[in-house]
Order: sequence, then C-alpha cells, then structure tokens
Amino acid sequence: MAPITNTTTRRLCVSIAAATQAEALIRAKESEPVAEVIEIRLDSMANPDIQFFLDNLSRPLLFTNRPAWEGGGYTGEEKDRLALLKKAAESGAAYIDLELNSDPTLATELIAAARANNCQTIVSWHDFKCTASRQALTEVFQRQCRSGANIGKIVTTARCFQDVIRVLTLQEQAAELGFPLIAFCMGQIGMISRVASTDLGGYMTYAAPDNGLTTAPGQLPASALRRIFTDLGHGD
Repeated sequence: MAPITNTTTRRLCVSIAAATQAEALIRAKESEPVAEVIEIRLDSMANPDIQFFLDNLSRPLLFTNRPAWEGGGYTGEEKDRLALLKKAAESGAAYIDLELNSDPTLATELIAAARANNCQTIVSWHDFKCTASRQALTEVFQRQCRSGANIGKIVTTARCFQDVIRVLTLQEQAAELGFPLIAFCMGQIGMISRVASTDLGGYMTYAAPDNGLTTAPGQLPASALRRIFTDLGHGD
C-alpha cells in the first residue's frame, strides 16, 4: 500500500457502505492507498463484526452507526445502536461518529468510554433538506463544543452558493474556539465545499470508494478527490 504524503491537516476519509462485510472489506482495501481514514458504515450491514475490520485494515478506522432519523439505515433500539459504537471504541477504533441529537445520557456515557480508550468522538449533525441560517448553524456548533466530543461535524444540503459560504465560514468560529470541525455541503452545488473545506481549516473531508456506493449526495470518488488535492499541491 502506497503511503499518503499529504499533510495531516488535509485528511481524506473514504466512507464504506456495503450490504455485506466481505464487500465492505474489498471496498475498504481498495481505498486504503488514497485515504487517511476509512469510515465503516455499520448501519449498512446486518450483524457487523467490528474486530473483523480492525484485524484486516491498516488505516485508522471511523465507525458510524447512523440511525434512520438522521438519514442512516439503523432502525433498532438506541441503546443497542450506541452499544455497538462503544464496542468499537473499546476495541481499538480511532474514531466513532455520534449524532448530536442522540440520547443525551447514553451519549455522555459513550463519549466518556471513547476518551478512556483513546478513541476520538466526532459529534455530527446533518440536514438533508437545506442549509439553516448562520445563527442556527452557530447554535448547532456551540452545542457540539459543549458535548464533550473531540471533533464537530456539520453537513447540510446546499441549494445555492450562499449556503456553501455560510457552512464554510463556520471554520472561523472553530479556529477561534480551538475546536476541530468538519463542515461542508452535500449535493451538486456543495461539491466544491468538499474540496475547499480542509484548506479553510476543516479537520477532514469525505469521499466515496471508486467502485462502491456513495453515502451522501455529492460525494466524489476518492481517487478523483485525491487527484484534485495533488493538482492543487496538497499531496502526492
């Protein structure tokens, strides 16, 4: 596997969603040469085995178990959903993704468990319909800062270029508070934000595997996004 030589301030996470673990592993292995982080979407498969991925992949892993109420595939009990993320944190995951609107008591317990195991929590918030006002986005970000998580993630759907600007400028607040933030827009209009976000201080951006399913509208193939970074002088 070829090493990634771009700076760690421009992290590329490849999101893997597949119906089976075997297929997910194939897509993840194909993506490792162009990714700093691999996201495993646990909600896309039945009875996922976390250790299976930890044993067979070499990049840092981010585990996500997205509920249906935030655009994901998980429809079971909240306590069971978060228990799987806790298991990931305790087993050696580098990151877990925890939705901002998760059960508050369970979320606090999960964040504490992740910290105890040197696993970073990304507290996420998604809007699949539109982009809220600057004030509303600021309130979301402030809630993330107070959550106890390590990193925030705000992803909206862009309907116009002003939406993109509003989301990207959240990095100003993140820099002022010293709280790492992932922030970009979904959709065709939002594609540019996936490229620009890390240059503006964003902690990480996301891409789809070259031969796999996208996990969000507007996701670029990983190799294409890596080539863009290379052409812009971001890495080899």
